[in-house]
Amino acid sequence: MHFTLSRASTRLRFATCALALGLSAAAVAPVMAQDAPAPAKPAAPAAPAKPVDPKAMVATVNGQQITEGDLQLAEQDLDQQFAQLPPEAKRGAALSAVIEIKLLAGDAVKKGLDKDPQFEARMAFLRDRALHTALVESEVAKKVTDQEIRARYDQEIANTPPVNEVHARHILVNTKEEAEAIIKELDGGKKFEDLANEKTTDPSGKTTGGDLGWFGPGRMVPEFETAAMALEPGSYTKTPVQSQFGWHVIKVEDKRVQQPPAFEQVKEQVRSILLREKYFALVKQVRGEAKVDIADPALKAAVDQADRATDSPADGGEQPAQQ
Repeated sequence: MHFTLSRASTRLRFATCALALGLSAAAVAPVMAQDAPAPAKPAAPAAPAKPVDPKAMVATVNGQQITEGDLQLAEQDLDQQFAQLPPEAKRGAALSAVIEIKLLAGDAVKKGLDKDPQFEARMAFLRDRALHTALVESEVAKKVTDQEIRARYDQEIANTPPVNEVHARHILVNTKEEAEAIIKELDGGKKFEDLANEKTTDPSGKTTGGDLGWFGPGRMVPEFETAAMALEPGSYTKTPVQSQFGWHVIKVEDKRVQQPPAFEQVKEQVRSILLREKYFALVKQVRGEAKVDIADPALKAAVDQADRATDSPADGGEQPAQQ
């Protein structure tokens, strides 16, 4: 089952929303410890973190206070740089960064840089962006509930027609004549697995009897998929199948209805879809109540085209990533 996302231009429009929400993709890889001694006792559960008063002072710089809230902001803003640090080292690095920021900012004010027109323009933009972030967090992110995510998942499952998947094997060779000769051997009673191990040019099939495992629509090249899906369990292709990789003889071991992904497997993906939908709905509402004038005709045309792409139905699906 595929949960449909927006087209490319829509994803470009959503970049602002992603920035505001602080969404980021995280790749989690399993780490295997080899030859590690078993611990004598299970590790004690970590003590719950004590609540921190954001107004509590942790340091002063030339009489100017630095609070726990300042440290929290620094850790959030510099999260990627601090990601590999343990908690106390992270706090120390955050405080060091805030001290540097305070000192250099004070020096910049002494030099009058805060009055520079470019600086003032940037501050105005950063203020608007921070307010944009606050509104999106309040009106979009906090309003996507687990119940709503589950309901959308159930809706997608109910609306997705059942799809068959097959368990297949194949023998890949370079010429049609080779494939035809293999089919004659199969007709004569030779085992498919033995012929695959002996004759296939697919390296992964030489020790597995050509086993491809289970796959559904869209996983194989079209010619291969069409032939495999047309076979009944236990049968093989009576004529060679050509693809960009060569000539195939295909056998289908079994067929079954493809199971939908488990809720926990796609929960964050469904959340991302709901975030996008609610964000664009909010933007559409606010823009509908606003008066927007764009002086440059070419730029206006480009904006209008992006808006039309946002409002039109998605023309394709993606499944990955997880944000």
